[in-house]
Amino acid sequence: MERTLVTGAGGFIGHHLVARLKQEGHWVRGVDIKLPEFGASDADEFEILDLRRWDACLEATRGIDQVYALAADMGGMGFISSNHSRILHNNALINLHTMHAAVLNGACRYFYSSSACVYPEYLQLEENVVPLKEEDAFPAAPQDAYGWEKLFTELLCGYYASDYGIDTRVLRFHNIYGPLGTYEGGREKAPAALCRKAALAEDGGQIEIWGDGAATPTTPSCWQRSAGSRGPTFRTDCRAPTSGSRRESRDDDCHPPSRRDCRARRTGRIVDHAPSGHPRGGGQRYRHADCARANRPVDIQRRAPVCVRDGRPRDHGVTARPATP
Repeated sequence: MERTLVTGAGGFIGHHLVARLKQEGHWVRGVDIKLPEFGASDADEFEILDLRRWDACLEATRGIDQVYALAADMGGMGFISSNHSRILHNNALINLHTMHAAVLNGACRYFYSSSACVYPEYLQLEENVVPLKEEDAFPAAPQDAYGWEKLFTELLCGYYASDYGIDTRVLRFHNIYGPLGTYEGGREKAPAALCRKAALAEDGGQIEIWGDGAATPTTPSCWQRSAGSRGPTFRTDCRAPTSGSRRESRDDDCHPPSRRDCRARRTGRIVDHAPSGHPRGGGQRYRHADCARANRPVDIQRRAPVCVRDGRPRDHGVTARPATP
């Protein structure tokens, strides 16, 4: 039985992913700085660890065959547009330590949860935006620190794959939402925030929307996609341009003419909206996903674990350990 680590298992996507892995027969260790908010985890073990610390990452990855690295300090646009140094500092520590600890402890596969925030802002300014392809991330110019640290870690995965032979995968999520997701407190994403506002509004009332309410990003739902962050359900398997890391993209080609209207209809209420000149704005106005590569048929077969050879953990040839921060 493969031993799997899910970091960020107390979060929205991580919580769903743990349940899916258990359904497929994996032994799962969940790790996070907090417990899941809306239900108990299905993980065989759940450990509260601060993955900014090197010793915590060594503990989390002990005896693990494969890692799903979803841990991050993140939230909606209100959070990520006003906490640049915090996000860059915390997530850089999490990602550098988790990757190196996984290699030291003999993990053979490593999945990294990236974001559509890696894409250049200059490609997302016009209403008739061209849907974004995987290779559009360069020349790089993300909007904020969150996008830069995601792009940096994508490169980190590639270089570790090349230097140490660990098999890495990267998936760029767009704006994922669905059941058991955060919907209040400042870290919620726009779809959940709009659903909350519409649900709480009086019939015929008014809700505030950041920006002018006409943004049309790709917004897939997690009950269709979160479980897709797993093995054979990946729809593409392509070499990263600078390394041996694979990069995947999977998303709905969903371009609603008015996202606010979709949310209001789902609550069964009629509400009006008040566009807001919020100083933090509403994120990228026009971000659509080109799913051509994701929809291309790919023969992905299940493989026997390669982490153990002759009864011993796989040796990536790593002996140096980074200093404890």
